Amino acid sequence: MQSSSTVIMNNSSLLLLLAILILVIITGILIPSSDAIVSDTLLPNQTLVDGQSLVSANQSFELGFFSPQNSTNRYVGIWYHNISVQTVVWVGNRDRPVADATGVISFDSYGNLRIVDARGSSFVFTYGFSSTQSAVAKLLDNGNLVLMDANDSSHILYESFDYPTDNFLPGMKLGLVRGQNRLLTSWRNSGDPATGDFLFGENLDSSTDYGKMYIWQKNKIYWDSGQLNSQIFSNILKTILLDFHHVSRPGDDYYTYSIMDTSSIFRHVLTVSGQIQVQTWVETSQEWILFWALPGPQCDVYNLCGDNAVCDDESVSEAQCSCLSGFAPTLEALTEWNAGVTKPGCLVRKSSLQCSTKGKGNKNGSHTMPDFISDGFLLIDVILPADPQHLNVNSAAECQSSCLNYCNCTAYAFTDGCQLWYGNLKNLTKANGAAAGLYLRLALSELTEEKRNRSNWIWVVPTATVLGLILCMTYMCYWWRRKDSERRKLYQEQILLASIRRNLDEAGERGPSFTSFSFSRVADATENFSSANKLGEGGFGPVYKGQLAGGLEMAVKRLSKSSGQGLEEFKNEIILIAKLQHRNLVRLLGCCIQAGERILIYEYMPNKSLDYFLFEPTRGVVLDWTRRFNIIEGIAHGLLYLHKHSRLIIIHRDLKASNILLDDEWCPKISDFGLARIFSSNEMQANTIRVVGTFGYMSPEYASEGLYSIKSDVFSFGVLLLEIVSGKRNAGFHRYGNSFNLLGYVCI
Repeated sequence: MQSSSTVIMNNSSLLLLLAILILVIITGILIPSSDAIVSDTLLPNQTLVDGQSLVSANQSFELGFFSPQNSTNRYVGIWYHNISVQTVVWVGNRDRPVADATGVISFDSYGNLRIVDARGSSFVFTYGFSSTQSAVAKLLDNGNLVLMDANDSSHILYESFDYPTDNFLPGMKLGLVRGQNRLLTSWRNSGDPATGDFLFGENLDSSTDYGKMYIWQKNKIYWDSGQLNSQIFSNILKTILLDFHHVSRPGDDYYTYSIMDTSSIFRHVLTVSGQIQVQTWVETSQEWILFWALPGPQCDVYNLCGDNAVCDDESVSEAQCSCLSGFAPTLEALTEWNAGVTKPGCLVRKSSLQCSTKGKGNKNGSHTMPDFISDGFLLIDVILPADPQHLNVNSAAECQSSCLNYCNCTAYAFTDGCQLWYGNLKNLTKANGAAAGLYLRLALSELTEEKRNRSNWIWVVPTATVLGLILCMTYMCYWWRRKDSERRKLYQEQILLASIRRNLDEAGERGPSFTSFSFSRVADATENFSSANKLGEGGFGPVYKGQLAGGLEMAVKRLSKSSGQGLEEFKNEIILIAKLQHRNLVRLLGCCIQAGERILIYEYMPNKSLDYFLFEPTRGVVLDWTRRFNIIEGIAHGLLYLHKHSRLIIIHRDLKASNILLDDEWCPKISDFGLARIFSSNEMQANTIRVVGTFGYMSPEYASEGLYSIKSDVFSFGVLLLEIVSGKRNAGFHRYGNSFNLLGYVCI
């Protein structure tokens, strides 16, 4: 019988060991090995599952699976590793998303990186064309994903910089590189990285456009940079510490840039709305800040108003587009202009040009003029239009004559040599006073009418000019005084902050870390000082409840600009509380001094102030005798610390029920040190000609003669003690027997 039991026990042990062995094997199969979790490099025998990622050596960039906002699709992308707001700079499968989180990145038999999901769908997103025994994938510190030979790191098989999406990063090349035109392509929308409607880059279809940048919308020109020199970006970016280079050689014509301040993070991005933007990351506010965007003014959009129509960004009326002199819109164009939609232009001449259809034709099919000429030219205030034809002549007269000799010559300019425009004029923008020298061809009847209209302005213009100068000077005086006031205010704020920091850095008692908050951060924490977050309002301003991004709750005291507390009281309160550490003193977390605002940030007291409960019978029931005794004891401990145990003797001078705050454990904390004064160890009392505080709590010698000392706080504590015991206010619209206050009633 025993042997049978032993056999059964042995069999059970064997079964248990076998089960554990099977569990270990299954666990080893299902759980990826540590070899699959890599740093910046993926080896041929490794995989990267959804949830794992590659991180560049300097911790700047990360590669893995992500989902855009409001989307469940999964994409392989590269984003900034150390930036709290996930900012994707490259997408490998933008038009082939994975439907769920089952995607795996691995090498195929040709050395390419592919994505495989649980359904068996496979998509190659990088092409290495190498043996899997030698190809490795590495995420570089500049955000470039490269496939390279493991035995020769200089042999690059593929790099993501050759296939940009919507971001142009430092070190990237934009333009013609090794015969391939690198372009930026926008996302379809903010939640879908699929190929969008806009492209940005160089136009390689024309040999004369190298160095000229375009934005296309659905294969139509949306914006162009104009005729710029080889330093296309120099005038725009020289002030923001970006060093641009233009490389032009056989097979290559591209731009690249670097950041002179390596501690900063810059990027160019083509937005879903068709803007090319330069953004920089601001660590303090945890957000991307826009430096500039093109096209900026709406008139930068290519040929926005249509042919023979001028776009004016400074137009004060709703009509941003207007026809050139001598031209009129078609009925269709007029209707669309009034509706504020895309402009088809002005295709109708009011008066026909004097062109002879019997003249000799040239090889282009245009006709020469007859013996007499009845056309002329009008100088118009526009930037030179697009697509000029250059003519090699020596003078403006020859240039004008050449234009007159051809009926389809619409305008000429002699600024940078002779330039002629044939047919309709495109991409016209008002120069607003800086005429570029464009002469528009018109019939003589139109020129006569134009001269008549201009003569009416002979007297109007000087009068308007004088009035304009007077208004301008008045505005400049107002603007200067306002700026001077702002500079003075900013200077005072800087002096105040410097004084506070200097005092806090001096030797002596030092409280917990003190933070200088920005006004925007405080506004966000309080939901822009919402009335729903308002805790109350004292004599110096309202108090709001706030919550920082990390979850820390705080009380925000926003001093009223009309309050009696000046800069000295504000500074005094900060320096005193920031240096003090005691259980019964309220803790100051920081302050905000910006744009005329003076704000104090305290630790949040869930149970508000003592007067909230003490003088309201329905709320006062929560203050039983044990709790009242503990409150009295806590206030006494706080005063004892101020008067005896801190490095300097501190007289509060405004001790009252509303300045006693209660935390979640009903522990009292003395607050509001705006009127407090510091005594040295050998001082006993002081005198002031400005008596401040709250009547009913002031000692007689302070109220009548301005003398204050430790005894002043002791007197206020005695009044507060009577109020806590009785639940009645010392002073108010109450009569206590023959006395008008509680203190007099007790003393009788």
